[in-house]
Amino acid sequence: MRVVLVGPPGAGKGTQARLLAQRLDVPHISTGELFRANMEDCTPLGLEAKRYMDAGELVPDSVTVGMVRERLARDDVAKGFVLDGFPRTVPQAESLRDLLAEENEQLDAVVEFQVPEDVVVERLMERGRGDDTEEVIRRRQQVYWEETSPLLEHYRDRLLGVDAVGPVDEITTRVLDVLRARL
Repeated sequence: MRVVLVGPPGAGKGTQARLLAQRLDVPHISTGELFRANMEDCTPLGLEAKRYMDAGELVPDSVTVGMVRERLARDDVAKGFVLDGFPRTVPQAESLRDLLAEENEQLDAVVEFQVPEDVVVERLMERGRGDDTEEVIRRRQQVYWEETSPLLEHYRDRLLGVDAVGPVDEITTRVLDVLRARL
């Protein structure tokens, strides 16, 4: 099963990605973790990403896609994956499609975590990070919707919406139910 998780910051994608990966017996691939690992290991892609990040610039898609390409080439993804944090844009989605097509594979589903903005703001405020003021959180939500709405349209034929409010185990069950119904 090859699944992409999308949703605003604070929707619970990371938590659910780990749980779903365990339940589906596939790896959880987080682009945040890929970035950290590549930078810690001083890989060529990690060094390039660090150069952009240190300059306060966005890491180009070519670097991010390169990291995802390398990760998808590992043996443990033969049965699938749960991808969290990628793609974030239509060009990244097209790159992912092309990477999978090289192996005669395609995505099985894109799961959208649907959470009201006020709930997400509350969750992120409770997390208690220093930069998580309500104003910053709401701005991140706005940026997410501006950047991601074209992605949701791009994936409309594979998009499965899930109510991501409630206990963690109930949300996991909802996601598994929509995935089973899809297949």
